[in-house]
This record gives sequence, C-alpha cells and structure tokens, in this order.
Amino acid sequence: MTVRTMADMMAQGETPEILFWVGCAGSFDQRAQKITKAFATILNKVGVSYAILGKEEACTGDPVRRAGNEFMFQMMAYQNIQILNGYGIKKIVTTCPHCFNTLKNEYPELGGHYEVIHHTTFLQQLIDEGKVKLKEGGSFKGKKITYHDSCYLGRANDIYEAPRKVLEALDAELVEMKRCRTKGLCCGAGGAQMFKEDEPGNKRINIERTEEALEVQPQVIAAACPFCNTMMTDGVKNKEKENDIEVLDVAEMIAASLAD
Repeated sequence: MTVRTMADMMAQGETPEILFWVGCAGSFDQRAQKITKAFATILNKVGVSYAILGKEEACTGDPVRRAGNEFMFQMMAYQNIQILNGYGIKKIVTTCPHCFNTLKNEYPELGGHYEVIHHTTFLQQLIDEGKVKLKEGGSFKGKKITYHDSCYLGRANDIYEAPRKVLEALDAELVEMKRCRTKGLCCGAGGAQMFKEDEPGNKRINIERTEEALEVQPQVIAAACPFCNTMMTDGVKNKEKENDIEVLDVAEMIAASLAD
C-alpha cells in the first residue's frame, strides 16, 4: 500500500485533512498491522486526504506513564509534540484507544493541542455522511456479534455509541455481554499490564472476559483496540474456540464489507 508521509506531503506543499496516528501496535504487531491496513483501505476508498508520520512517529508514552516512569513519558511526549507542532497538525485519527487517550487528554498540558478522534467515531461520521457505502447482505449480515468495550474508549472517554452504531450498519445481530458499557470489564492489558507478568490471582482477566463473551454465543467478538484484540484472541485460543469465533477490529469488519 502506498501511504504518504507527512514529510513527503509537506515537501509537495500539500496539507492532509487528517494525520493517521498508527501507534506501536499498529506499526509492529503483526495482528494489529491488519487493523492499520483495513483502516487505510477505508480511507483510500472514501478519498480522505491523510498522511502518517512514518519513521518520525514515536510511542505516545502511554505504557511508560502507566508503569510509573513519568520522566520518560514527558521526554517522549515532548519529542512527539515538537514534530506534530512543527507540521502544524490540527486533526489526528488513531486506531488505538491508548494513543487516543494520551494524545487527547494528556498532551495538552505539555503544549500539544489537537483535535483527536478515535477511528470508531471517525467511521461513524463517514457512514452517517454516506461516504462509506456497505454492500447489501455483506459477510456479517445476520451474524451474532458481541462488542467488547475498551477501558480507554469507554469509561475513560465515554465513547460507547460510535462503535455500536458502526456495527449496526453491518446488519448484524448485536448481543451485549453481561458487563458492558460503563460496567465493562477490562481485557487485562491496560495500565501497562500488557508488558509485564500477571499479578498473583486465581484467574487471568482475559480468560474471565472471554468466558463472558462466550456466554452470549457470538460468531464474532468485535474490539476497537489492538490490546483488547490480542487479549481476547488469546482467551478464545485458550478455550479452543478459534475455529468457531473470530476476534476482529471494527475497522476490519467495515473494510471487508465495503461496496465495490
């Protein structure tokens, strides 16, 4: 895929409508790269003018701040803010709720003021405006889908409707888990837990969450966060259900259902 970088666009004297912040997972994790490609496919199809930072993009610093290294967080944040402000970035869209939360709520106090949108909200806007057209009777029509709320999207930023509205556009049957929306259960990866050993306990959080998802007997578990995706996928594999249940990002489901 040819995705233009900010440096390349500025050299041509162009300014993109949005900066697509890819994030570490979306850049380096093989599974999350598929989400990045799916979202880029949608942007290309709809004709949204966008660019990425490419090699100039560094981690937002979310995991190090959650793990308690404030000094390192500020160093990383200042580096990113310098680059973003240098390009005069106004609007950022990201597929990761962790990046979204950090850029939106934690960068302003360090001098980074941007309009930051999560990709589910952006997709909902595109669908509402009629820019994203989905094929009739797409591959998810009538399928039973349950949506897992990401902590940083839901409880931290109050975004519950957008991902569900996007899924409703697929003509699927949306079933809710026992704990959802404001009472949603974490997948077990937030707060930098993704990168460290589990705390002592009698059950892993992602297993508990996967069991709640399996109770509603879905064909697809929809997520809107690369971390949640990893944790739920591991849970499904642990239950040996990977042949029956797919774990997909909302963007992947839309990309697979785009009208020709």
